[in-house]
Amino acid sequence: MGAEGRCDPLAEHDRTRAALRAVIPRLVHLVRGVPDLGAPSGVPVWTVGDVGAHVCAAYLAYCSAFTGEFDDWDSVLPPDDGPLAERIAAVNAKAIGLFGEDERRHLGDVIADRGETFLRVTEGLAPQTPVATPWYGQQAVITLATATGLMLSESLLHGLDIARGARLPWTIGPDEARLVLGQSMPTMMPLALDKTKARGVRVSFDLALKGGPRLAVVIEDGRATVVRDAPARPYDCRITAAPTEFLLVSFRRLPIWKAIARGRMRAGGPRPWLAPRLARLIASP
Repeated sequence: MGAEGRCDPLAEHDRTRAALRAVIPRLVHLVRGVPDLGAPSGVPVWTVGDVGAHVCAAYLAYCSAFTGEFDDWDSVLPPDDGPLAERIAAVNAKAIGLFGEDERRHLGDVIADRGETFLRVTEGLAPQTPVATPWYGQQAVITLATATGLMLSESLLHGLDIARGARLPWTIGPDEARLVLGQSMPTMMPLALDKTKARGVRVSFDLALKGGPRLAVVIEDGRATVVRDAPARPYDCRITAAPTEFLLVSFRRLPIWKAIARGRMRAGGPRPWLAPRLARLIASP
């Protein structure tokens, strides 16, 4: 793959923190400007207020990994590990109930407080610092770099969900999308693999995002590995995409056919017809 997309992990982590610090006040301003928290959002079955409550719960969870302020996980988490998409759906359904009607009137304040707390308590910590994330699995641990990328992802994507429901403007820039994809995808794609569908499957994808990052996604008999800046090798399928559109397609905020029709995604390589299979094998929660 050459030098394209190579990154300095510490510098990219710093950029991700800076992007998160910049998006928090945007999200707070958006939430405070919502005229009707009961309006439908961009997430099926959730209201705008539900989405805001979910963001608050996510911020609280990641803060709590360092502060220990929330320890009642037994009331939220499923009793057993299962497929990631099912586990996250179960956690989300309970987590939005952590914020009742009174708290929802102050969602912007909660987001501002928890966002700043996360940035403060993680200031100066190495990107590889372990972060316990029981909502992904009972023994799941990710790095701080991944957690920061996921915080940025939650803020950007759910900001879009709120904005769509409230008919307010919201943008996700390509640089922000690149940071989310580079920091979180190498960890989260293997966790989100549908092991049943992937059983007996051997397929490789060269995922090239315009301006970086570039990811090698290899699925072999129920396991997935995702590596940045991998050595050159043959791939079954190459997917080239604009970062924002790929992020939106990956999290089901944009139909893939629209991204293709707009010229923002295309498939190549020896077996380009395999491109849609990636989304079937690796589900977005």
